[in-house]
Amino acid sequence: MKAFVFTDKALSSQAGRFVWLALDSENGKNAAALAKYPVAALPTFFVIQPDSERVAMRWVGGMNVTQLASFLGDGARACGTSGASGDDALARADRFYGDGNYAEAWPAYEQAIAAAPAAWPTYPRAVEALLFSLSAVDGKSEESAAFVETALPKLAGTPSELTAATYGLDAALQLPADHPKRAQWVKSYEASVTRLISDPKLQVAVDDRSGAYGSLVDARKDAGDTLGAHQTAEKWAAMLEEAAKRAPTPQERTVFDSHRLAAYRELGEPERALPMLQQSERDFPDDYNPPYRLSIAYTDLKRYDDAVAASDRALAHVYGPRKLQVLRARADLMSAKGDHAGAVAAVEEAIRTQQALPAAQTSEATLKELQKKLATLNAPADGTASKVGTK
Repeated sequence: MKAFVFTDKALSSQAGRFVWLALDSENGKNAAALAKYPVAALPTFFVIQPDSERVAMRWVGGMNVTQLASFLGDGARACGTSGASGDDALARADRFYGDGNYAEAWPAYEQAIAAAPAAWPTYPRAVEALLFSLSAVDGKSEESAAFVETALPKLAGTPSELTAATYGLDAALQLPADHPKRAQWVKSYEASVTRLISDPKLQVAVDDRSGAYGSLVDARKDAGDTLGAHQTAEKWAAMLEEAAKRAPTPQERTVFDSHRLAAYRELGEPERALPMLQQSERDFPDDYNPPYRLSIAYTDLKRYDDAVAASDRALAHVYGPRKLQVLRARADLMSAKGDHAGAVAAVEEAIRTQQALPAAQTSEATLKELQKKLATLNAPADGTASKVGTK
């Protein structure tokens, strides 16, 4: 978004309409803002009401320029700056969604959609908000897959069609094997994603296509089709390489680094990521991401000394909650290297880091996961209990 969408000249007309603010969710200085406006996934966009400071509109995920302009227009109307705020059902759903109350948001969006007129222009946005809300609530895979079945025909030709089909496929894959509609849904949504992902007329960001490719790889693995998964990953990698080749600046090129690394790892060829990540580290020496990703690729290649050095460089620059993912990767690296003490030290540091974060950046689930990982590392080989603590 930052590299490709917000730089588009088509948005110049929006410049004076809003007071623009970008927040680094990793920086502890922004903890108070994060407590007020929780972020469940990145990127997340808000339109804030100037009087009450409540969230008038929220969008989770990427957008193209047209979607962003529509989102801003809906946000302005919800703030009462240009016309009515819309029907009560949608406004109610948007309030729940804006507050991060996903358990209440998804049924509210269902009610708004059911009450909406035909050819409702807000339908794609409401669908995406509903599906994200369902994905954020445990145990709603069936509801998500079932909703997508009715939504897809109404989304034909819009960027949200691919988003919804991917949500449907992911949800169907999470259902138990004996679910009566699992096989039907997986087959249908996999076919839809496959068709849409290759449609050049569909104005979808490359990183959104990349996410859809990842879901297709999962579907082929689920079917036990190793060859099909490999072929899909090859197409995924080729698409990303072409996008990186077309990128006019290093900043735009590095947008695809994490996606390319994921595709190369699926192919069992992490060495293909090394040149791009080494170049990105030269281009952005203060960014933790290139060395962090290099440490993962080097670990896969069993080049452990190089992996440790890259991890050290990443830790020198990372801060906030993202430090936890670098330390998790370091723990896995040390375990693969056979350095048990190093693995324990990495997890213990991750626990201390988590406990020291401001309340808005902490996660009880993450802390429990790290403590469980530490307990596993500290468990004696004979399986008897051992005392677990942090330094």
